[in-house]
Amino acid sequence: MLIDGDVSNVSDEDQYDFDLFVIGAGSGGVRASRFSAQYGAKVGICELPFHPVSSETVGGVGGTCVIRGCVPKKILVYGAGFGPEIQDAREYGWQVNENVDFDWKRLLHKKTEEIVRLNGVYKRLLSNAGVKLFEGEGRIVGPNEVEVIQLDGTKLSYSAKHILISTGSRAHRPDIPGHELAITSDEALSLEELPKRVVILGGGYIAVEFASIWRGMGSTVNLCFRKELPLRGFDDEMRALVARNLEGRGIILHPQTNLTKLVKTEDGIKVTTDHGEELMADVVLFATGRVPNTKRLNLQAVGVEVDKIGAVKVDEYSRTSVPSIWAIGDVTNRMNLTPVALMEGSMFAKTVFGNEPSKPDHSNVPCAVFCIPPLSVVGLSEEQAIEHATGDILVFTSTFKPMKNTISGRQEKTLMKLIVDADTDKVIGASMCGPDAPEIMQGIAIAIKCGATKAQFDNTVGIHPSAAEEFVTMRSATRRIAVAGKP
Repeated sequence: MLIDGDVSNVSDEDQYDFDLFVIGAGSGGVRASRFSAQYGAKVGICELPFHPVSSETVGGVGGTCVIRGCVPKKILVYGAGFGPEIQDAREYGWQVNENVDFDWKRLLHKKTEEIVRLNGVYKRLLSNAGVKLFEGEGRIVGPNEVEVIQLDGTKLSYSAKHILISTGSRAHRPDIPGHELAITSDEALSLEELPKRVVILGGGYIAVEFASIWRGMGSTVNLCFRKELPLRGFDDEMRALVARNLEGRGIILHPQTNLTKLVKTEDGIKVTTDHGEELMADVVLFATGRVPNTKRLNLQAVGVEVDKIGAVKVDEYSRTSVPSIWAIGDVTNRMNLTPVALMEGSMFAKTVFGNEPSKPDHSNVPCAVFCIPPLSVVGLSEEQAIEHATGDILVFTSTFKPMKNTISGRQEKTLMKLIVDADTDKVIGASMCGPDAPEIMQGIAIAIKCGATKAQFDNTVGIHPSAAEEFVTMRSATRRIAVAGKP
């Protein structure tokens, strides 16, 4: 992989404007830039001007996660959670007026203030590391040459020993008649008015998270998705619980349903499904996946290979088909999570400028879906464990009503699950759907990453009373799955 000793320190005598030029200042690009600079590299980076809603001409330092993804989404999740909490508070003795008003514009203003602040923080991180920031659109014009098109149309050209692509991804819009009437998650985070009626197309992270957000704020929400359950790819038992929880919170589910047409009317947007059903909405959200941002990078002209959806093809060290050009993050479509892009950026810097070839490790990466209540997982689902099993699988589960709900009366259950390799006793997967699941799962992920056994879980003293203690008190297997009985 490391061709002809090309990975080396920056003492190389070749004359370039930069040792590294990065296109895209999202989480991965900023991390790679900073760490490369700490190894002594001369680094340049370019990014489009800031705007909450991305396009081919605007973006912002910090990228999707900071400006129009994880951070603003989580702020809205917090905001949406207070409505049901206020309802539950009555059973805990709090005298709450029947009419509790919600000010969407105030929350939106606070959200925007925070992402503007973080945009400034990321710029300072680059400056403090000695990274030169250019505002404009970057494209590759040669194996060692980039062009930056500034806001006034001026083109700047720079040479670089290494070029790193970290341009992320953008929301995909399905080609449905009337699709221009719908919005994506970008616009959903910046709506001027809180919609009273929402139709969401999609069953992944973004779909169930925005369904929870808008329903928590009082909107009527219809969620349409193609499969029988939302969150394809997650553990089926967890998916079923998420579906029940969404319905329990008043979200109307339409499984095995697609949209065929959107029409503007005086009463809003009329949405027609492939079952002939008609739904009225103030807002229609397309949460139908994301595509890599590669269209305007000029990759084919310089020989960088991409796959059929435009994702940059890379090897295990994040190197493209052109030895001097690398790529990390969502633009490679490997594992599209912010912390993974950060890891890939760190490994890139260590490989190229730290004289320590390092592969990103995409195994046992924990993640969370911030629906209400949230889902968090690490390692293998039950279905994945069965698929890859070479020996019997033990499944441990615990379903219970959270202590808080015993007083509030809320009819939501928490589900926890451990997947264990029967031969080695190693815990190879963990899932939880319930309050604080992501906070709990981060610690479980460390244990699984270290190869912890079920016996070690059992020998760990729990924190009482807490939900987390259930992970160390599940003594009896719910079921044992024999390899010979694999479906």
